[in-house]
Amino acid sequence: MRRVQLEIVLGTILVFLSTAIIIYLGFKEENRLEAYKDEQVAEQIEFGATVFEANCTRCHGSRAQGIAGLAPCLRCEDLFTTRLDDVGWEGDLQSYIISVVSVGRQVSTRPQLYVGGGTPAMPTWSAKYNGPLRDDQIRAVAAYIMNFEPYALGEVPTPEPLFGLVDESDPLSRGRAYFTQYGCTGCHAISGFSQGDVGPVLDGIATTAETRIDGYTAEEYIHESILMPYAYIVEGYESGVDEDGNPISAMPNTFSEEIPEDQLNDIIAFLMTLTEE
Repeated sequence: MRRVQLEIVLGTILVFLSTAIIIYLGFKEENRLEAYKDEQVAEQIEFGATVFEANCTRCHGSRAQGIAGLAPCLRCEDLFTTRLDDVGWEGDLQSYIISVVSVGRQVSTRPQLYVGGGTPAMPTWSAKYNGPLRDDQIRAVAAYIMNFEPYALGEVPTPEPLFGLVDESDPLSRGRAYFTQYGCTGCHAISGFSQGDVGPVLDGIATTAETRIDGYTAEEYIHESILMPYAYIVEGYESGVDEDGNPISAMPNTFSEEIPEDQLNDIIAFLMTLTEE
């Protein structure tokens, strides 16, 4: 076979091989792009979780579970099923979340349930409106919240326990879990455990609690503070005054209806471990 014929044959073979490779890669490209898209969404959700933790947990709880009387749950069914109809939003849920986070709330839309974090009820977060967050950060927060949908709708079982490993036989372990569950970490700081700054720091509370009200033990003071937060307000943590000029507590006054007594006792047992060194 002459050289020219050999080159033609080899060239033809190479063309066929190149075509086959291109066809093969073409079939694989859709799967590759889908996998890449999933990776990007996962990274956005992870980023959104860090933004949420730094900015949103003080009102919505450390796991977006909401804080009674303060701000709603963002991982519960009603957000994904009825909220848009309740407010008359004509877009999709993700665009609604982005809008609310961007402009905030001047007043609460459900004041009988959630008073919000102050005035305004929810801050403006978008840098477009003098808030602290960029657009990509707000989109990431929305993606993080949307990620809860299959759990909220029961399509995917929620991992148990929700708040980390809990020793059900240990009241202190249960108390830590309930302290998180009821949103206490969003308002109170405990070294190495939570970073809330709405209410008093609880380091050493087991020691200082018995000095707050004459005749009260530490357990009695903590118990009353949770169920009747307006009875005694630590100086500097008033959220305003009522029409009679009496200070108002920033802590919700609905826990007496929401926390069963056995769970409350576990929370108190956990707080009683926070002694001054």
